[in-house]
Amino acid sequence: MTLHSWKSTFRRLAGKATLVVVGTAAVLGAAAGQSVAAPPAPADDVQPQVVGGVRAAQGEFPWMVRLSMGCGGALYTPNVVLTAGHCVGATGNNTSITATLGVVDLQDPARITRQSNYVYRAPGYNNPDGDDWALIRLASPVSGIPTLPVATSGAYDSGTFTVAGWGAAVEGGGQQRYMLKADVPFITDAQCGQAYSELVPAEEICAGNWDDGGVDTCQGDSGGPMFRRDTAGAFVQVGIVSWGYGCARPENPGVYTQTSYFSSAIAAAAASLGGDPQPTCATQANTTRISIPDAGSAVNSPVTISGCAGAASSSTQVEVHITHTYRGDLVIDLIAPDGTPYRLKNSSGSDSADNVNTTYTVNAASETANGTWNLRVRDVFSADTGTLDSWKLSV
Repeated sequence: MTLHSWKSTFRRLAGKATLVVVGTAAVLGAAAGQSVAAPPAPADDVQPQVVGGVRAAQGEFPWMVRLSMGCGGALYTPNVVLTAGHCVGATGNNTSITATLGVVDLQDPARITRQSNYVYRAPGYNNPDGDDWALIRLASPVSGIPTLPVATSGAYDSGTFTVAGWGAAVEGGGQQRYMLKADVPFITDAQCGQAYSELVPAEEICAGNWDDGGVDTCQGDSGGPMFRRDTAGAFVQVGIVSWGYGCARPENPGVYTQTSYFSSAIAAAAASLGGDPQPTCATQANTTRISIPDAGSAVNSPVTISGCAGAASSSTQVEVHITHTYRGDLVIDLIAPDGTPYRLKNSSGSDSADNVNTTYTVNAASETANGTWNLRVRDVFSADTGTLDSWKLSV
């Protein structure tokens, strides 16, 4: 999969055009937010198909946002989306952008949509070198979807990162209905500078397969997050898809806005827009409905806790809502960020009642509070079916 811009020079057209990169490929969009077809690459600049991404699982990256102008983003607070500066116009009122959240399939009827009401573009964006970030305020907050915090130091600006989005799967191709994901390794500033003389090392971070290419961001992925796990196992954003030459070419990695460099400015701007600048230790919920296979494999539904200090509580609360025609078929576990299971409900052939609407109490005091927790549900007997409707975790 590829997730960066078509050509670095495209986002330097005096603000007249914006590079739109989402999921796996970049397109050139008008400053007003309208996406248009990307110009063809020169004949001697054409590369074969880009391969390297796989479809993301429903609920795997719940804070991912698809923006209607053809960019990606991440839910920074319940009412603020973090994206790239080149994806938006100037700072000010803007009601033209639709944000889609909560789904892998953009046509999923369970998708959540919100309209924008304001755009904040980094004040330094008029300088074409760096400062490629922006915030979009939503007309109303989104509930039931976790936010993605940004890295506030360089501690996580190395290793292997993950990128995801709905962009093209081949250089110059169309954008996707389903979210793709891929892992990309960190590339040092010194090596990245061999490919890009325009690189701003203090403000940008590079990632990709240097020797072989094949995995990258591309047209339609602009503004989407590059992220990894922190020491507590929770996802943290380290980059914003910004630019690059083509998609997934050898010795032409993706270039990302380095969020650790801009973290304080992003937090201050979000606060000015009415968004909480940092995540707080609070209840998180997942409201994405998941079908439970009859006598089949387990399904998992994640929530990410961040902003907590220390361990989870000895009275951690797990609120579960399941529609099912024979709840005795169900086994339910809470899975801690380190993989430790906590049994909430065993199967019981004598429990023939419908549905589960219960709050369970778990002693999770031995677990670090921050991280991605999963509710795991399995139907162990045949003949009855159901749906995990939602669940809520208070650590």
